[in-house]
Order: sequence, then structure tokens, then C-alpha cells
Amino acid sequence: MFALDLSGSMTITDFTLDGVAVSRLDALKRAGSELIRRREGDRIGLVIFADAAFAAAPLSFDVSAVGQTLNEMEIGLVGRSTAIGEGLGLALKRLADSKAPTRIIILLSDGGNDAGSSDPDAVAALAKTLGVKIFTIGLGTNDTLSAPDDPDAVDFVALQKLAEIGGGAAFRAHTTDELAVAAHAIEALAAGPTLAPPTVIYRDQWPYPAALAFAACLALALSQRTPR
Repeated sequence: MFALDLSGSMTITDFTLDGVAVSRLDALKRAGSELIRRREGDRIGLVIFADAAFAAAPLSFDVSAVGQTLNEMEIGLVGRSTAIGEGLGLALKRLADSKAPTRIIILLSDGGNDAGSSDPDAVAALAKTLGVKIFTIGLGTNDTLSAPDDPDAVDFVALQKLAEIGGGAAFRAHTTDELAVAAHAIEALAAGPTLAPPTVIYRDQWPYPAALAFAACLALALSQRTPR
């Protein structure tokens, strides 16, 4: 499950794509879409959060549909605050009943928890109990340690703590390249190589009942013939 931060600070343009300045959300869409496409054969879902959390895409093998949903996300859909606990909680709820051997949550955020009623650390502890690993990626140029006066700085300390409690790992992305590296690193640590995607095999079964019906009709016709 992807847990995507859609708070107001994700509109800040401190990333670049193809030499053009873009918002944190746009950079995340590019890296996230590429990661989702590479995971063909996995079930992937998407949760978005700001003031509240919302399941934008259920767990599905249709990675193209999930990637398209990610690219359609916009700031303001669920508010502008950062309810990390709500986002993690909903993502965990979606994974709790899954029988998959590997279950992970990838939290992509640029700030600390400042909304909602769920404690992110408590959710991370519950995830570990259920066997779900949490990986975090902190997006943005500044962080709270190097620039404590920046209201839009990344609270990477909090993100590291969540990953540590959740049995995963935390990654810091100052640039688009670092974001791509983080996505590949999470694949190597958690997902591993995929098998071939599931294939639906169709076998035509209609000839058997059709032949039986034809034989029955033929027998009926012969039995009703009047001998000359």
C-alpha cells in the first residue's frame, strides 16, 4: 500500500523534472508511477491523506489503473493538513486481512503529524505486530534539524522513528534522483524480484454440451421417424 501525503506543503516547487522546477507532488507522481509499473504481478493499492485519509485505489493486480489514479491526485482532495496516523491506519487496515507473504506500506510525506486522532507511532507498532513493514520517504529540501525555522521543513526524525518501529527503513529525498534511488532501494529491501504477472487462461468448454445437445436432438428426431 502506498500512503501518499496530499497536504498543502506538497505544492512547494523544490524538485526538478527534465530541467523544469516542479512541486513535490509532481516529483512523487513520476517516481511512484514508475515504481508501480515495475511491480507488475504484485497487488498494489493507494491511500491518500491530509486532514483525513481516503482509500483512492484498492489492492489490485491492475498496476496501470493504480498508477493512473496516482497521477490524478491533487492537493485539496482531503484537506491541507498532515494526518499521518490516519493515512497509516487506513493503509494498515487494507493490508490486515491479506494472506500475501510480504506486506508493506510505503509512506511518502514531507512533514510531521499535525492532524487526526491516530498516533502514528502506535499504528506503526500495530503494523509490526501484524507483520506489516513500514518504509518512509521524506520529501523536500530542508529538514527540521538543519532548518528549524522553515515551516515547510521535513520532519525526518519522525519518519525515521516510524520506519524503525514498523520494521522497515527510512529514506531522505532532496532531489528527484534521490527519490528514484529510494524507490529502487525499497524494492530491493522488501519486494524483491517479481514472478511473471498472473495470467488468465481461457479454455472453451462449449463444444462438450453442444455435442451432447446435438446428439440428444438427433436421437429424438430418429426416434420420432415413421418407417415407410
